[in-house]
Amino acid sequence: MAAVEQYLKPELAAQIKRLDLRAQMIVRGFLQGLHTSPFHGFSVEFSEHRRYAPGDDPKLIDWIAYAKTGRYYIKKFESETNITGYLAIDLSRSMGYTYRQKLTKLDYAICVAAALAYLMIQQQDPVGLVTFDTKLGASLPPRSRRSQLPAILSQLTRMKATGQTDLAGSLTQLAAMLKHRSLVMLFSDLLTEEEPMLQAIRRLRHGGHDIIVFHILDEAEVTFPFQGAVQLRDPETGESQAVSAADAAADYRQTVRAYRKRLNKAFQEAAIDYVALDTSMPYDKALMEYLLRRRDRF
Repeated sequence: MAAVEQYLKPELAAQIKRLDLRAQMIVRGFLQGLHTSPFHGFSVEFSEHRRYAPGDDPKLIDWIAYAKTGRYYIKKFESETNITGYLAIDLSRSMGYTYRQKLTKLDYAICVAAALAYLMIQQQDPVGLVTFDTKLGASLPPRSRRSQLPAILSQLTRMKATGQTDLAGSLTQLAAMLKHRSLVMLFSDLLTEEEPMLQAIRRLRHGGHDIIVFHILDEAEVTFPFQGAVQLRDPETGESQAVSAADAAADYRQTVRAYRKRLNKAFQEAAIDYVALDTSMPYDKALMEYLLRRRDRF
């Protein structure tokens, strides 16, 4: 971190320190008492047996070996390759929205992304960063060395939500850029045309990549807490519409629930992890719950 601070303004260096500390707290809380990676199962192959010992995970017992020998043996695994991770972050203008929460959607994405970067580097897995709005923007090639974390944190703290969205086109560009099987961690509000976006994410999955979609909405975009006459404005096009909150609230909430339900079904069918979040949820708790669920599946 010190090497990076030489090139940063004091206030930016302080932001990075805070972000680094948050990431460490989330990851250390998750890893405490755990002996397996939350990403276990992506890039492993069977290596050899060893005798079962107290404290080993019973799920790793080889029951065929037990049937033959009457003794408990554990399957040992070794990595084929490290998992190469990419944090893909939506910088479209809508990601800069917040109604009454402290964090915008982009701020929230940055906190989760920082924790995942920290976790992967702790595991010595290379992780890189790409941003997009109407096309791919800033990027950092994946690396696993310790200096990669401050480089990623430095990029994250400089991010601004300014552009319009072409999620489908950006993901198509990303798919063409990836040369090896990777873990793509996508952070977006997914406020874009549904079918082209789904097709682009499916194509990325069919290319052999593992994908986690972190669908981040503002609390107000989920609960619609407004009252009276409301002027709704699209942050990317500037178009606005006056509505009565009392008339619109029920239909709006149902529309959001239906959208998330469709996404969950589509991603589940494509073997893509879908994590629905909103900015009222403590990001550390939400991420840890997801990592624990993922770990338990493998």
